[in-house]
Amino acid sequence: QLHLVESGGGLVQPGGSLRLSCAVSGDTVDRYAVGWFRQAPGKEREAVSCIAGRDGRTSYTDSVKGRLTISKDNAKNTVYLQINSLKVEDTAVYICAADVGDNPELLCSAYFPPNYWAQGIQVTVSS
Repeated sequence: QLHLVESGGGLVQPGGSLRLSCAVSGDTVDRYAVGWFRQAPGKEREAVSCIAGRDGRTSYTDSVKGRLTISKDNAKNTVYLQINSLKVEDTAVYICAADVGDNPELLCSAYFPPNYWAQGIQVTVSS
């Protein structure tokens, strides 16, 4: 079974930067589209960014495009989410998720819920 383990969350000040990591085990990451989702208090879960397994093409939500970069290191079987210029509104539980396939747009659309989910990691942006 595929396992996803996140790290790198925590408390940061507005305007700061943070990098989340999603370590994949049980299979090679290049077989999966992997995405980052988030859920803020009182809000529905939303897709943030997703990346294709094979060619690495990406999909971003408009609200964060320009402030974050999704990337991966196949050798380390890890997907990253670099977030810059953090805003208070970015405060949420961030969840890494994956599914077999190579379409980041489809994964981020959540038309079909991903089959594999990490536990979620807290990101708090506060001054």
